[in-house]
Amino acid sequence: MNPGRTIPLLCENKGLSHTGEQSVLVVRLGAMGDILHALPAVSALRAAHPGWTIGWAVEPQWRALLAADCLAGGHAGRSPEQPLVDRVHLVPAKEWARRPAHARTLRSILRIRAELRGAGYGVALDLQGAVRSAAVARWARPARLLGEAAPREPFARRLFSERIPSTATHVVEQAADVVRALAGDRLPLTLPLLPSDPAAALWCTEAGVEPGPGAAVLLHPGAGWGAKRWPVERYAAAAAALAGETGCRLIINAAPGELDLGEALAAGLRRTGVRPLLLSPTVGQLLELTRRVTLAIGGDTGPLHLAAALGKPTVAIFGPTDPARNGPFHGSFRVLRDATSRRDHTRRSDPEAGLLRISPQSVVEAALSLLGAERAAAAHPGEAGARV
Repeated sequence: MNPGRTIPLLCENKGLSHTGEQSVLVVRLGAMGDILHALPAVSALRAAHPGWTIGWAVEPQWRALLAADCLAGGHAGRSPEQPLVDRVHLVPAKEWARRPAHARTLRSILRIRAELRGAGYGVALDLQGAVRSAAVARWARPARLLGEAAPREPFARRLFSERIPSTATHVVEQAADVVRALAGDRLPLTLPLLPSDPAAALWCTEAGVEPGPGAAVLLHPGAGWGAKRWPVERYAAAAAALAGETGCRLIINAAPGELDLGEALAAGLRRTGVRPLLLSPTVGQLLELTRRVTLAIGGDTGPLHLAAALGKPTVAIFGPTDPARNGPFHGSFRVLRDATSRRDHTRRSDPEAGLLRISPQSVVEAALSLLGAERAAAAHPGEAGARV
């Protein structure tokens, strides 16, 4: 494979079969929010080319964003439980990095490489822009390997056969530029295709979360690192005030490793007389749970991006990360970010100073605005369309 060349966004349909059919491998291994940001472009590709075969290489922990847990034994073909891709390839790259010299790691790498080569992909799209994702894409031996001209890890571009320039600001549009270059399609972006999981829906019902009248607000107090994390006591103050104003039901998502945050938020709310529902769902369960709520509130974190991907109204509380680049993209949303905040991905443990300037009252006002818009849209469904 040659070192690569930069090509325009609209390119020739090179590498297509004489029937125009194609077999495409998407590589976006993780994390949750990043996969969700890649989904709109691939969903648009699916809509434009329903007959194409599309596979996706992903870390096992994020598989439920592509296929319901009931298909965990392996499944080829599309269904409501796996609506977007024909195949899911599980690539435990983080596990490999933890144990690089272990014999089990070598066996796993050889198995995945053989699986990808055997699938016969003609094209690979690296939507991660990392050396390891580009290497995984090359394992498939595609005739074309497309990636961004300026990837997150610069060395990765040397592994691409085609380097796609992008002037887009938001990562959703950056991914779309790479996917559009595959066959020169315009690919208008819409809400992504996400799986349905009957078992996860039953879990929601048993947990007492049913779709129906009355607002349900999902709170996400966690974040990838401390600098992005709005203080729990402020979540409690905002959520208690919102419940007092609207009578909404409050549900707390305590992600793995963040149960202490969820319990602290629940305790803070109980001290105000509000009794929230504290849940610790799997990824698949969180997807179905989010489908059943009215509004989501959280920081720059995967679960909030999931709400946006489902078209749910979201209040996004941002600090050191730039919402113009990776904030909510679909649906109705309000982004709160102090003017003093600057982009900084240093993984500090304490909340960023600008984040601390966001008041509970501003979150309440943003949530009330979105809930009011939802009520108006429900009362007059023919007067306004959803924004995507």
